[in-house]
Amino acid sequence: MSPSVAVVGGLHAEARRAAVARLLADVPAGVVLHHDLAGAVGGTVVRTVRDLAGIRSAGETPLVNDCACCALREDLVPELRRLAGDDTTRLAIVELWDSVEPKAMAEVITAGGLTVTGVITAVDPALVRPYLGNGDDLAEVGLAAAATDRRTVADTFARRLEYAPVLAVADSPEADDEDRELLAQLHPTVRQVPIGHGGMVGAPASARASAAFSPLAAAALAGFDVEAAAAAQHPACALLPAEADNHGVSTLVRNRRRPFHSERLYAALEDLTCAAARSRGRFWLADKPDVLLHWDAAGGALCVESAGPWLAALPDAAWEMVPPVRRAAAALDWHPEHGDCGNHLVFTSPGLDRDGLAHLLESCLLTDAEYVVGRDAWKRLPPAFDTLLEV
Repeated sequence: MSPSVAVVGGLHAEARRAAVARLLADVPAGVVLHHDLAGAVGGTVVRTVRDLAGIRSAGETPLVNDCACCALREDLVPELRRLAGDDTTRLAIVELWDSVEPKAMAEVITAGGLTVTGVITAVDPALVRPYLGNGDDLAEVGLAAAATDRRTVADTFARRLEYAPVLAVADSPEADDEDRELLAQLHPTVRQVPIGHGGMVGAPASARASAAFSPLAAAALAGFDVEAAAAAQHPACALLPAEADNHGVSTLVRNRRRPFHSERLYAALEDLTCAAARSRGRFWLADKPDVLLHWDAAGGALCVESAGPWLAALPDAAWEMVPPVRRAAAALDWHPEHGDCGNHLVFTSPGLDRDGLAHLLESCLLTDAEYVVGRDAWKRLPPAFDTLLEV
């Protein structure tokens, strides 16, 4: 029988290594597979396989198309299948290198016919604020996975945090109530598991085998739905945070059925992007009334992308091609006139100026006079976002 596969990632390397060590100590016959991309500039990726006793094997795999992540994709499934041939392996722990995306790797593993039973992101609560505010490119801090990698520290950290259903949380004496509250508001539905609450570290294997699994080990084996996890990241059906205000951290949610005026919203982008440590969601522009737009901001940088048409813009025959989870999400929030079109933006930050932010967002919506003229007139408004969207 193939072993379970748990994916453990995180930009907080010490917390990630601690989580992996905990899993090795708590799960009998656990094995860790790790691809180190730090030396990718030299043309190779270093692969190691280790268990509780130490390193089992080490080797190199060449880059594919000058891309370390491509080499990882090519090598990952064959290595996991090789481990699956060893009947003694119960849990294969894929420890991701710092900036490798867990979503991509979980999908690669599943497509390879293996079973992902858990995806865990390790975090140090004391580092959430500095990482979320770090707008440096990964290349500037030596964490780029390819020469073309243009991700930033902040957006990479945010995506990892929001994708995983489980956070392995380090016991950090430097973390205060505000740090922990920020972590809770960024991903309120996640299960937080303390890394230090383990099973019988140092006990004989036979004793560990008969002991109940630690919370972290149980999370690694609990099961994981790759398709549902991907849907939860889509702006049309993402489970976004709710309103909150505690320990100096606030989350502001703005739901509006009236579209934004492109020029006014564009003029406000810098202020809106810098207003919160993290903001995300979907929005609606009057001059592009049929296009669902994705808002994704962290570290003072904003990414705006088209996520395709609103369901209201599709002919009925095309609805069968839309994933059921998206149809269900739209049905829950369907408007008799606009269907699923609308704005749902969420801003989370310590020291958030809720009133100022709400007023600024409201000022960017169409006025009553602009709204009543209808869609045909909206489409003739200046297309201020065309350059940003590369239209």
